Amino acid sequence: MPTPAAAPDVKASVTSVLAASGVAVTDKDGGLAGEAEKILAKWWLGSRKVSYRMSCRFDEAARAVHFREVVLEKSWGMPPPTLSVEVTTTSGWTRSGSRTDTSPAGGGAVDYGQVRDAVEKAVKDAGWTFDFEGGRMP
Repeated sequence: MPTPAAAPDVKASVTSVLAASGVAVTDKDGGLAGEAEKILAKWWLGSRKVSYRMSCRFDEAARAVHFREVVLEKSWGMPPPTLSVEVTTTSGWTRSGSRTDTSPAGGGAVDYGQVRDAVEKAVKDAGWTFDFEGGRMP
């Protein structure tokens, strides 16, 4: 069994995975927090925005990364007419699938499991344990 990586190395690996996924990362109390705007439809009567948020804590003693994520939708006024196609699978707190919005005023797509899966792979490759804390806001 390979020797687990040091906490700074795991943190750097997770940061690079998040940056490659388009998530803006900040250091928060020794852990990481990130957000990415995935869908935006905006016009003069209102708008709709779908964002992906995540956070993770690094427990060096247990060699574990505690990961949380959420997809938030916010709208104001009268959002533009939008065609949304969503395909999801939910198992416990784990949600996988995707959502694509198309509108004359914008749109975009969000993949519900892409970032989580990439972070989990980076953490496990480093010899650490990945702990998904579902149902808890980041």
